[in-house]
Order: sequence, then C-alpha cells, then structure tokens
Amino acid sequence: MVRWLKYFFLGIFTGLLGVTLYLSPAGLWLEERFGLNALFLLRGAIQAPDEVVVVALDQQSAAQLKLHVKPRLWPRSIHARLIDQLAAAGANTIIFDLIFDIPSDIPEQDEELANAIKRAGNVLLVERLDYQDSALLNQLDGITYQAFIQEGATQLLPIIGEAAKARAPFTLPKAERVHHYWTFKSHAGDIATVPVVVLQLYAAALYEDFARLLNSAEPELATQLPARINEETDIEDLILTLRNLFAGNPRLAIQMKEGLDRDRHLKPEEKKLLRSLLDLYAGDQTRYLNFYGPPRSIKTISYDQALQLEKGALKNKVVFVGFSGATQSEQEIVRDDYPTVFSNPDGLYISGVEIAATAFANLLENKPVRPLSLAGNLSILFLLGFAIGMATQILSTRKTIALSLSVVLIYTFIAYSFFKNTLIWLPVIIPALLVLVALMLAWVLKILKLEGFIGKSGPARELDQIIGEQAGRFSGACLTTDIEGYTTLSESMNPSTLEKLMTGYRVVLRSAIDQHYGRVMDTTGDSSLSIWIKKLENPVTQKFFNWIKKPSNSAEKLNVCKAALDLSAAIERFNKLHNPPLPTRIGLHFGDMSLNKSDGTYRVTGDVVNTANRIQNANKILKTRILLSSDVIEELDDFLVRPLGSFQLPGRIQSVALFELIAYRQSASRQQLWLCEIFTQALNAYQLKQWAEASQYFYDILREFPSDGPTHHFLSLCSKYQMNPPRNP
Repeated sequence: MVRWLKYFFLGIFTGLLGVTLYLSPAGLWLEERFGLNALFLLRGAIQAPDEVVVVALDQQSAAQLKLHVKPRLWPRSIHARLIDQLAAAGANTIIFDLIFDIPSDIPEQDEELANAIKRAGNVLLVERLDYQDSALLNQLDGITYQAFIQEGATQLLPIIGEAAKARAPFTLPKAERVHHYWTFKSHAGDIATVPVVVLQLYAAALYEDFARLLNSAEPELATQLPARINEETDIEDLILTLRNLFAGNPRLAIQMKEGLDRDRHLKPEEKKLLRSLLDLYAGDQTRYLNFYGPPRSIKTISYDQALQLEKGALKNKVVFVGFSGATQSEQEIVRDDYPTVFSNPDGLYISGVEIAATAFANLLENKPVRPLSLAGNLSILFLLGFAIGMATQILSTRKTIALSLSVVLIYTFIAYSFFKNTLIWLPVIIPALLVLVALMLAWVLKILKLEGFIGKSGPARELDQIIGEQAGRFSGACLTTDIEGYTTLSESMNPSTLEKLMTGYRVVLRSAIDQHYGRVMDTTGDSSLSIWIKKLENPVTQKFFNWIKKPSNSAEKLNVCKAALDLSAAIERFNKLHNPPLPTRIGLHFGDMSLNKSDGTYRVTGDVVNTANRIQNANKILKTRILLSSDVIEELDDFLVRPLGSFQLPGRIQSVALFELIAYRQSASRQQLWLCEIFTQALNAYQLKQWAEASQYFYDILREFPSDGPTHHFLSLCSKYQMNPPRNP
C-alpha cells in the first residue's frame, strides 16, 4: 500500500509539473517557439484562398517604372493610377498599406490620389498606432506612477484620409517570431484592425441578412444598428457597435448561428461568410495566424504588372497593396518584414502586407489556428503526466523507455492530425518534456534507492564539500538582480496579487539560472543572488595543475553571461504577459567568495557579492539592464559588450571597470555593433578630455538611439566639464 502511494504521488507530481509549466510564461514560449512551429513544418505549405491578392511595391516595379527604390518616395499620382486600374479590374476592396500622413511635394498629386480613392469607393487606408509605454513614466521627480499603455491612431492627411471608405491600423507583436495578431486593440478603445474592417466591407452585401438574423434573435439590440449600409455609413463606428453588442451579450452569436442554420434563403457560401462575421465579433481579440507557406504564398502581382491588368481580371478580389520584397536585399531597403515559422533560410521574411492579407484570409475562411481550451490542455497534460509518472515506477526500465517513446510518437501524431484537419493546436513540447522528466526522475530515484539515501541532493553535497575541504572559500561568478520600483509597487498592490506575480517571476528567474548551471542562493523580496562555483577538483591534483598552468575560469564566466542574457530576455517576455511589469537590473562579478552554513541554510558572503550588488545598482545611473566587471568578461569573446569606463562604486576604494552586456556576438545586429564601435570612440575621446569631439560622437548615437542611457550620462558630463574641466575625471 505504501509503495502504491509513492507511485501515486509521483504521478501527481509529474501531472502538476505539466500543468505548472503550461501556465508559466516559459511554457507558452516553448509551445509557440517550438511546438507550433513544428506543427506548421509538419503540415507544410497549403493553398491560399483565391479571393486575396497582394500587389507588391518591389524593386522590379521600381526599375520598370523608373522610380525610387524606396516606395514612400513614389509619386502619389501613380497610386491614383493604380487605384483606377484596380477598380476597373473589378477589385471588391483595395487596401493600401502606405501611411499618407504628410503632404507630398506636389499638392496636386494629393488631390489626384484623393479623387481616385473617392471614385473607387472601396479603398481602406492603413493608419499607424502610436502608443505611450508605462515604463517611460517611472521615476518622475522621484515618484513612481501606476503603469498603463495608451494607444491611438495617427492622423492621416485630411484630403486623403477623408476620401477613404475606412481607415484602420494593423500592428504585430514585437517578438522573435510572429505567431498572432489582434482583431481589436483594447488599449486603443477596441479599435478594429485591418482584417476586421476588410471582412466587414467584403460582407457589406449581406448586411441586411445579418441585421435580419439579429432582429430575429434580439429585436431590441437590432434597433441600435442602421437598417442598411450606404455611402454615408461610418464603417468603423458600425464595427465598434457590433463588437460591443456581442461582447455584452455572450449568447447572441449562438442564437444568430441557430437562426442561420434554419435559414433557407441564403446560399452556402453566404452562410459561411456570415458565420465568419459572427465568430469574429464574438471571439477573442487575439488570433493565431494560419500561415499558408513561405513568403509570397498568397498570390502576388508586381506593381508594374497591376498597372496593366485587363478589365475584370480581379473581379470580386480583395487586393492588398504594400511593400513586399522578393529578396532579402530588397527587405534591407524597407524594413516591413517579420520572422515567422516560414521564413526562408536565406533571410527572406514574410512582409507586413502579406501577414495582413493572411489574417484577412483566415477570417474569410474562418480558419485561424485555435488553441485547445485551457481546461482541455490542462486536463491532457495532467493525465499524461500522471500516467507516465506512474508507469515509470511500475514497469522495468526497458519497458518504460519503450512505452515513453510510443506515447510521445502517438501523441505527436494525434496533435499533428488535429492541427492539419481542424487547425486545433495541442501542446507538443511540454508532453515530450514531461516524459523526459519522468524518466530522469525515475532513474534518479532508483539510483538513490540503490545507494541507500534520499537525503542530500548533489548540489547540497558539493556545498558541504566546500565548507569541509576548502574552509568555505571558493572561486566563482556572482549574479545579483533587483526589480526597479519594487517598493512603490508593493505598496500599491494587494499582497496576494503581488505574491502571485512574484511567484511567476521567480520561476522565470530560477529557470534561466538553472539552465546555465547556476545556483540561486537567495531570493529576498525583489532581489536575488546566484553563484557559479568553479568545478571542484581533488586538492592534490588541483595544486599540481595550478603549479603547471594557471587555471581557467572561462566556463563559469561563460555560463553566468549566458544566464544574464537569457534571464533578461525571459523577464522581457514575462513583462509582456503581466501587468504591472517587473523591469529588472542585473549585475555580474567574478572572484573569491566565502560560504557558511547555519540552521541548514547556506549563505554566500565576501567582497565579490557586495561588488556585484554595487554593479547592479550602477544600472540606475546608466539606465542599463546588465552590467558586468572586467573580471567577468576577460577570457571571453562570445559576447558583444560595451565598455563604459571605470567607476568609483560606493564602499570601494579602487574603481571598477564596467561593461554593458548587450547580446551574443554571433546574433548581434548591425545597429548594436555600430553602437559599440561609435561609443568606444566617444569614450576614448571623453577619457582624453576631448569634450567637444566626445559630445559630437554622443550626439551621433542619440540620433539612432534617442533613449540610450550611457550616452545621456556621458553627454551630460561632457557638457559639465566643458564649462568646468575636472582635474581627474
């Protein structure tokens, strides 16, 4: 009975582990980054709907039309000509993914474009969303304010904007890969995005049937809508009204679908389109994209070819006009492209206009990628983890491995089949991890059982070894963190809400540290201390090799730098999913530390720990996120770092050379490389007391990086020292 109880608890533990991982930011990132990508790659490219066409502003068209390579410099008269041509070709709706917010050099061309838009009567213009990020409001006059985000559409040039049938934004999340978009932007007053407005325009002919279904389901609500759509109808107001109706009445869509199923007057394709509208207005504001394939999977016509289309060539098509480069070099000219699962190996990404067209095509077909419900996913993961956790204890090792591989393969096939046939997205990576964890846990438990102890873990024995054999002294790396504005945040939040937020935050922190072989030694309040211990050797052989050759510490330094970068990225992802965010400062140092143990708790002390804290605090002055000392970065060439000079840290007699850890060198962008190069020149001029020359370098940096903290810091010092030169700056 006791044995089966142990099996039961191990199953419970594994099941809850899967649930916890899925609910964490790391779980979502794993499934989006690897699970969803794997399902798309297994499925491969599919046929995009014929109703959607992209007209590409590309280099081929620029060369044929003898225009500038940058589309924003093209004359607006040629856009007017294109609109007339597309209207004559029978386009149902025309979407221009160009921002017309400033007058052109030739005012007559603005008027010519506006007249063409009016003549077509079916043109939607894309507008940009400007937003104010809460992080910019912190620490104003020493006071931290409540975090919020406010968004609003930019004003288009009146003569052009007022001529359009509708205007709408289309923004995508800033992420390493784009997986989803928004149908409605809550931070901008539930404003509808481009795919939503286009679908409503496309379905305008069925509006009276839609209103009739609404009247049958809820007559009182139907009175809030216009009887029909005409030239005077404000499409954007109509969409907002419909969104509010469905958001305030959860059963409305169900009632209208029941009426739609009973209707005998509508054709099947009309019913399908109306059902798409109902699912749109009643659904979530976040939609996962169902990509059709690599760049240009949606039918794409070059701009110059579109100007030669015959009459009726685009009958009832929805045409998206925007920049869409055919090569990676083209995309370097105009950066309106996004990495996705189908990005080409040569660096060619899918353009923004094609993603907008993809989003609309998904709505039109009513075939977005749909994650399984939260309850369904949690049930699957718990039951799978429970079953595997039990099986690893009951069966022999060989049978357990065979069963685990079979379960992973069968489950992956089921998940792939669901995705391919129904576009329902099941978790893939976490189940595989659960199987791996269960196998490893079972193996560890069996080893511990054979050795006759289950008390001390491996890390605890190593710490005890330091205390016993090395008198508590060791060499290693130290990483400290601190949350910006935490004191004010803790005063303004409910304690239980704050604890829940901090629990998730600490999971992210510990995961990044553990992944790179570090040990989290302390997490007091908003601060943490982690260490990387140089691998312990046999004392005799260690002294011998130290005599022959100076020992290398690069492994610990490499791991602590990797952990810092990954931790910073993980916290950034965590902050995107949680409000308020928890901006975190990180400090790194390397050297000798002391370890002691009291009441079963290990404590790390020493100048290295204190210095790491001071380095972390220096982020406040320099407005940076990750700072490290020269002791950490020596012997390493894997990272892009920016030298910041020597600083006299509080409590220290000698100054410390500080560096900002920016990125892995191999993945550093051109802008980051340029920043480090120019900043180094500026710092050299500053250290030589060449204040004017240094200031010019710093001004050059601010043109590209207006909010760069170190640049602002040193520029203010240059201005000060030009007026009153110091003796020893």
